[in-house]
Amino acid sequence: MNINGESPVPSSHLIDPELLPVLNAYPPMPEWSAEALAMVRAGRAEQLAALPPPPPLPVIVETLNIPGPAGHVRVLAYRPAEATGSLPAVLHIHGGGYIFGFPEMMDAPNRILAHELGCAVYSVDYRLAPETPAPGALEDCYAVLRWLSRNAGAQNINPARIGVKGESAGGGLAAALALLARDRGEVQLAFQHLMYPMIDDRTCTASQPHPLTGQYIWRHQDNLFGWTCLLGHAPGKPDVSPYAAAARAENLEGLPPSYIGAGALDLFLEENLDYARRLTRAGVPVELHVYPGAFHAFDVIGPSRLAATALRDSTEALRRALHG
Repeated sequence: MNINGESPVPSSHLIDPELLPVLNAYPPMPEWSAEALAMVRAGRAEQLAALPPPPPLPVIVETLNIPGPAGHVRVLAYRPAEATGSLPAVLHIHGGGYIFGFPEMMDAPNRILAHELGCAVYSVDYRLAPETPAPGALEDCYAVLRWLSRNAGAQNINPARIGVKGESAGGGLAAALALLARDRGEVQLAFQHLMYPMIDDRTCTASQPHPLTGQYIWRHQDNLFGWTCLLGHAPGKPDVSPYAAAARAENLEGLPPSYIGAGALDLFLEENLDYARRLTRAGVPVELHVYPGAFHAFDVIGPSRLAATALRDSTEALRRALHG
């Protein structure tokens, strides 16, 4: 079986059949260079412009400019139009391998989330690598989190019900943000909600990589480029900070209740499984889902029953985390 015109790969027979049309319609990543990265960023902007209008929901969306380490951090803020009283809040961090993306990519899901779960959502437009290596993006996210905590009353949000959510690199930043919040002690998070988080640079240099993961959407070569851009050097070195790669943290005690979801064919599968295992050993409540036949970003690049299942699992976990 060929995917995107490429040679057959060992895991092709394991893909959920309903995901095959979605995968075949998705353009592969380029051979990476500075020029290729610029093209990918431009392509994502073009894709965004071509999207249909967001769902007509009673949700107020505004752009905030929050003080940050490089001046201001742009944030898209979502709130149910008819909300009364203080709301639980989600600090959302978008994906993109640490090197591309913007909060508008998840505009429709964030509108739905605010409407269906009766919560405020703050989606961060953090600085990207390689122009801003670690910890720049994380400090942007932390500035927003601290601002939310300090301005909870003015924002009509419940300071005891603020959590972080992210997918892919956004999940990696969310995990690192949970560590940073714990260690700085200024904000106590209610939860961390991580969808196939990109949390371990050592996956790039594993001596025995998983033979069936990382062959679609976000591949080994993409991962190597993303981590190199974020770290400013080759991944896998012994002194990488856990605030760049959360899986490097030696102590996971005191982190908030955690949700982790991943596809069985996702390059991040094993690093996600190991993080979940270590969280449980540190006494952190963990809800873990592994979706058979699913590759990276399977739940956002096209409709399928498996994507609907993942969305339902994610939504219900968020409902419990937000409303207790």
